[in-house]
Amino acid sequence: MASQKEVKNRIASVKNIHKITRAMEMVAAARLRRAEQRIEHMRPYAQAIRKMTREVAEASQGGASRVALLQTRDEIKRVGIVLVTGDRGLAGAFNTNIIREGLRLKAEYEREGTEVSFRVVGRRGNSTLTFRGEEVDAAYTGFTDRPGFANAREISRDLVTAFRDAEVDKVELIYNRYVSPLTQYVRRHTLLPLSQAEVWGEGVVADDAPADEELAEAHRRSDLIYEPDAEELLPQLIEEYVDLSVFRALLESAASEHGARMTAMRNASENADAMIDRLTLEMNRARQAEITQEILEVVAGAEALG
Repeated sequence: MASQKEVKNRIASVKNIHKITRAMEMVAAARLRRAEQRIEHMRPYAQAIRKMTREVAEASQGGASRVALLQTRDEIKRVGIVLVTGDRGLAGAFNTNIIREGLRLKAEYEREGTEVSFRVVGRRGNSTLTFRGEEVDAAYTGFTDRPGFANAREISRDLVTAFRDAEVDKVELIYNRYVSPLTQYVRRHTLLPLSQAEVWGEGVVADDAPADEELAEAHRRSDLIYEPDAEELLPQLIEEYVDLSVFRALLESAASEHGARMTAMRNASENADAMIDRLTLEMNRARQAEITQEILEVVAGAEALG
């Protein structure tokens, strides 16, 4: 059995760790709330640009078929996989799940004879893949706690350029989708080429549709004038949609990371409390054993003198 002093030192160490994990939980909770607000603020813009893209595509009279980012390649020779991880750890399985899914997807494509290249957001994913001997074509780090639209645009423009230059024939985006602080799940999203369903289908909420049938009919008959014309405007909107898709993934990942870290630190704090209780009980037993030993020594000494 450990001595009373040793157990006291262990209790002090665990209490210090408890203070750290508790502080990290509170910081993560504050950052999570801000991340949730950023996602909420993005949604009206996302709905508006999807609606505009759908309307411009319809007005372009088949112009969508001529947009390079919408065209599916006849043969997929090389796939770019973008992994959205974090710059820091201590977030449970947040980073591990993304890396595991990326490696699983790579193995799946390689079995089909398709070459795979990685692009990684976050230091954790970059360092892990480098340690595993995987080749990383590009790494984007230093902003995962609070990503900006400029960061998303930098990533998306690199991906668009690689797709147009035929460096990759397809781009897969893997990130953690945020549901709640306790629930995040890995989502795989085909970013390029953009299918029509993804551009003017996914996530579109018809809350801007006129409730009155007569007004709805007037909307359908209205003739909008675009400057520049719809065929010239559509490729620009498509690129803006790619920027938005990457930005949404970054925001979802940031919220997921803060939620995962808050949950992990809360579990660590609860485990520290349980360990402190167990060590306190052990210390009391050690103290009782020392007292008992001292009493036995006094009694034995008294008997020897008697």
